Amino acid sequence: MSKRLKRSSDKMLAGVCAGIAEYLGWETSLIRIAYVLLSIFSAGFPGLLVYLILWVVMPDND
Repeated sequence: MSKRLKRSSDKMLAGVCAGIAEYLGWETSLIRIAYVLLSIFSAGFPGLLVYLILWVVMPDND
């Protein structure tokens, strides 16, 4: 059975970062910290917009 990228039920806001962490098999807090740092320190990475798009596109974990 193939693994699917879904939002997680272990959520702080919408479960996007936790869903990515579960898909990759990584620690959830590492993904959240990396996402925040990338959003803050990179002018070319519109973090909030990407998060909102992923929130809409990623299916919810049933």
